[in-house]
Amino acid sequence: MNESKFTSNSAQETIKYGQQLGHQLTSGDVVALHGDLGSGKTHLVKGIAAELGIRKETVHSPTYSLIHEYKGKLPLYHFDCYRMQSVEEALEIGAEDYFYRQGICVIEWPEIIKSILPEHTIWVDLKSAGKTKRIIEVSES
Repeated sequence: MNESKFTSNSAQETIKYGQQLGHQLTSGDVVALHGDLGSGKTHLVKGIAAELGIRKETVHSPTYSLIHEYKGKLPLYHFDCYRMQSVEEALEIGAEDYFYRQGICVIEWPEIIKSILPEHTIWVDLKSAGKTKRIIEVSES
């Protein structure tokens, strides 16, 4: 996957970009989403889900459950590490096992578990640039 930069002017455009990103993903990919609260991380996941044949309306941030699993063309494992205090918490819930399953892992707030992410994790940085405008940058580690 090549590095890319996209400017989104609305939540709908962020979802559409997520669909384009989702089209490029293959089983075993891990996507780490970095951005402040309200930067569009969950909207991007809704787009990835839609590309996998998952109704985007069913996708919600798993802040309190930590992981949501969705069934589509490929399984989608949606993590939210916002409330985690350590890598050990992620290991206790079996997060590392998900990275090597068939399917796609998307992780919001990945910084706390960066040390256990696979070598070829795809990093997506979302930055607010106004009320609805977002700058989205994609790179591979």
